[in-house]
Amino acid sequence: MPADIPVPAAPAPPAAQAPHPRFAVGVLAFCGVVVAVMQTIVVPLLPHIPALTGATPAAASWLVTVTLLTGAVFTPVLGRVGDMYGKRRVLVASLAVLVIGSVLCAVSSHIGVLITGRALQGAAIAVVPLGISILRDELPPERVLSAVALMSSTLGIGAAVGLPVAALVIEHFEWHTMFWVSGAIGLLDIVLVLLCVPESPLRSRGRFDALGALGLSAALVCLLLAVTQGADWGWGSARTVGLLVAAVVIALLWGAYELRVPTPMVDLRVSARPAVLLTNIAALLVGFAFYANSLVTAQMVQEPKATGYGLGASLVVSGLCLLPGGVAMVALSPVSARISAKHGPKTSLALATAVIAVGYGVRYFTSHSLWLIIAGATVVASGTAIAYSALPALVMRGVPVSETGAANGLNTLMRSIGQAFCSATVAAVLANITFRAGGRTAPTLHAYQLVFVIAAGAALAALAVTLFLPGRTPAAGAAGTVEESRGTADTHEGGVRAAGIQESAS
Repeated sequence: MPADIPVPAAPAPPAAQAPHPRFAVGVLAFCGVVVAVMQTIVVPLLPHIPALTGATPAAASWLVTVTLLTGAVFTPVLGRVGDMYGKRRVLVASLAVLVIGSVLCAVSSHIGVLITGRALQGAAIAVVPLGISILRDELPPERVLSAVALMSSTLGIGAAVGLPVAALVIEHFEWHTMFWVSGAIGLLDIVLVLLCVPESPLRSRGRFDALGALGLSAALVCLLLAVTQGADWGWGSARTVGLLVAAVVIALLWGAYELRVPTPMVDLRVSARPAVLLTNIAALLVGFAFYANSLVTAQMVQEPKATGYGLGASLVVSGLCLLPGGVAMVALSPVSARISAKHGPKTSLALATAVIAVGYGVRYFTSHSLWLIIAGATVVASGTAIAYSALPALVMRGVPVSETGAANGLNTLMRSIGQAFCSATVAAVLANITFRAGGRTAPTLHAYQLVFVIAAGAALAALAVTLFLPGRTPAAGAAGTVEESRGTADTHEGGVRAAGIQESAS
């Protein structure tokens, strides 16, 4: 099946397209950090939610689970919608949904309203792949890799920043404050995007695959519900097994349908190319490896000293342990782009996964010193920064320019699925390898070390997958599509720039 040919949208006055395009990279990166912060901002609040709202602990856990579900569902769907109807338009709509979700959480203490608001906040994670697509379409080739590297890294930067920010708010302000602040920042994001970010003029032809979107959503919801709730329901329970079976059946039916429609939600023929398939598998494994760092660091340093390894740190101190990693991710994004430009994104990703594995090796042997724990966590974050910067470059090298939004959305989805599996794995390990210390049940040091070993294994598996990626030559289909876009609009600046990206990324 031939790939979609990108076509320019109706021309608009230059001032309307990009009033201040030089600020677009900074604005989009800021938007990415904000939506990523929203994914983790309630984590320090979870132990207090039952007392604050009267909800059960199981209901409170949905404040995190629901953002994962909606983010996973809407990221690839909105990426495809952006490819077809306008990336900036969909990005602004995603930010508006974030604002609505923040306001709902700010005005209510009812658990149902809070879960609804968090669901809307989760859907906004689509801002990141949409921003990557806009940068690919609009920037000159020499600026794309560094800009995309920064935009992709915002997922990790936001996760590192969100925990200490939330902890500070919880300690010093009324807890609804953080949702009012997030809503205000979301409104600021919308204004900045409208002022500084141009609308990408490239569009994909065809109709939106609504049935394909529903099928993908149903399969993801079944899979992620089973993974995130399996520990509470029981991994052998009828609900968990039934959802996993349903996920497989729906995925198979969805795949058969997608191969037959003219303009599928996900082009499985493109996604099956080794360059794309292996990149997405690597993204899943990197997401798993990175998330373990965020999940266990704060909890580990808060464990009481009676455990023999815990430091009894406060909530704020435990959150600040991840902040140096966030700073490292900002600093290393351009470094990753330079490595990718000189040696190819495959080399960058291989280096990144090796660094992550080394970081967990440091974590394994330094569990009694706060500064060494911070050092190990920062090494893991540094590797993640390089990996998250390289992944979109690999994706863009392997897909047609008209499918950038959907393809990067799918890659972001794979990271989210990896995080979901990591969350379930960490919860199972820490809940089952315990001992009595200081009159309470706590995970043993061996439990935390086992998590580090598993995460390092995921990083090494990602390294192995990376080594099997094709070399620096782009896929024929992707190159062909670029040539088609040149022929379709040879005077169209966006098409020329997009073509340049293929050459630069490869």
